[in-house]
Amino acid sequence: MLFRFALIAAILVVASPPFASSEEPVVATILYDNYLYKEGTKPDWGFCCKIEGFDKTILFDTGTKPDILFHNINMLGVSVEDIDAIVISHNHADHTGGLYVLLRRKPDVEVYLPASFPDGFVRELEKKGATVIRVSEPVEICSGVYSTGEMGTTIPEHSLLLRTGRGLVVVTGCSHPGIAEIADRARTVGGEEIDLVFGGFHLGNHSDEQVRAIIERFRELGVARVGACHCTGEKQIDLFRQAYGESFVEIGTGRVLQFASTGEEEAPRDG
Repeated sequence: MLFRFALIAAILVVASPPFASSEEPVVATILYDNYLYKEGTKPDWGFCCKIEGFDKTILFDTGTKPDILFHNINMLGVSVEDIDAIVISHNHADHTGGLYVLLRRKPDVEVYLPASFPDGFVRELEKKGATVIRVSEPVEICSGVYSTGEMGTTIPEHSLLLRTGRGLVVVTGCSHPGIAEIADRARTVGGEEIDLVFGGFHLGNHSDEQVRAIIERFRELGVARVGACHCTGEKQIDLFRQAYGESFVEIGTGRVLQFASTGEEEAPRDG
């Protein structure tokens, strides 16, 4: 099993160009999160972000309540008509809640799910017109974008990995398999330094000492920036904020993160 995973990871690293395939910047727009960033959007427990700038436009997770998701989509002037693929991190309602409504608006999309998702869930998506890809091992979704592959056993989950001009960007749903383990897997699959890890880290029950150990592991893995949000926990987010200082990236509804698709400096902007 370990040999198989190493072989797949090596193929992904060698087969792909180092950066996004166009000169356009990579843009991630936070559509759903517990935290408010842009006035007029609505925060709520859950997570969703839209990723543009690659060969495919990707929606990562779909939040909890469709009405809040579409309020934020409309408030931010975001189109769902250009979405090519939806990546669902794991089978919890705060990540799948808007999926069926989205498929009514845009049925002809690819939906990437951990392989362990129930067959009934998959059949419902296919009835709505989606092409379902069940993910077990790391897989390339399009040039410069990968799934880490399904991780964990109690709550199986996969995360998203983006190649940008400043290094790898890792997008997580809830990090049930362990956020340090996900970052480690991302380094193995991507084969380069990690610029940013953002999303839910699921550390609400972790002590300060445990969180500081994870931060230390991030340092060992070369994680340059962190954007902990959603299910990470208030106190735990603050520990990352203190440790990373100016390299901590605030995440919330309406936040827009922009990454250069070449080795040039990032041109950050806010939504």
